[in-house]
Amino acid sequence: MKKRNRRMNLFYIPAVILLLMFIAYPFAQAIRVSFFNWNGYSQNMKFIGIDNYVKMMKDKRFWMAFRNTLVYGFGSTILQNVMGLSFALLVNSRFKGNNVVRTIVYMPIMISSLIMGFIMRFFFTFDNGVLNDIIGWFGKDPVDWLADGTRGVIIITLINSWHYMGSCMIIYLAGLQGIPSMYYEAAAIDGVSKWNSFRYITLPMLIPSIQTAVIVNLIGGLKVYEGVVALTNGGPVFRTHSIMSYVSNQYFDQERAGLAAAIGIFNFIFIMIVSTIGNNLFAKKEVEL
Repeated sequence: MKKRNRRMNLFYIPAVILLLMFIAYPFAQAIRVSFFNWNGYSQNMKFIGIDNYVKMMKDKRFWMAFRNTLVYGFGSTILQNVMGLSFALLVNSRFKGNNVVRTIVYMPIMISSLIMGFIMRFFFTFDNGVLNDIIGWFGKDPVDWLADGTRGVIIITLINSWHYMGSCMIIYLAGLQGIPSMYYEAAAIDGVSKWNSFRYITLPMLIPSIQTAVIVNLIGGLKVYEGVVALTNGGPVFRTHSIMSYVSNQYFDQERAGLAAAIGIFNFIFIMIVSTIGNNLFAKKEVEL
């Protein structure tokens, strides 16, 4: 048996090698670069210790990007889960056109974030944008939707929420179909209302699904990049940048590879802390069937 187990362990080697090559090594390199003053392409690298981290903490644009990231992450997570659960409850019931609704809700996630961002840009652009054409039919002046930073952040959050709510719907639908019907039958016999049935049966039983959907969406929202680049590229005046788009700006546009690495490390640690806290909170609320 031990010999067989050792042979089976050989199958882990390719996965471990890929993990080391594409995750562990780049992450270690990012940590190393964060302690250097480097433009990202030259051979000259000057060790400056934690100066990049000090600059990061004093950078007002970084904190603006961090604030936006919180809105993108937590705002999108709330909207995605509310809409995803609502559609899951809808399609979990039997009605004509059930499969059509499932397909329509899930379809946006099949499009990459970057392409979706460019598609939605045609809706919100000032010149010949779809929304401006519509309001023009009513005699209204066109609006530069993405010229205001606050409005741009809201628009990106809404688009990101709509784009990925289909994944939430699938997760919640699987959870709903895994709840034994006998609980609902017993509640109906006792005269429990539909709202109380949802509150005291459905929601507690959906905790594993809620945990999966919330953590996955939260991590994705805190790493949002493509939608920001496609819609606003961080503008106007850096007011819609997320942390990841700001990392790209600092590395490629400003040629501050060390500072970009430091910001990336910060975002990694922040996401790890948030996801760990979230998992621990949900673990305490799980119920046994």
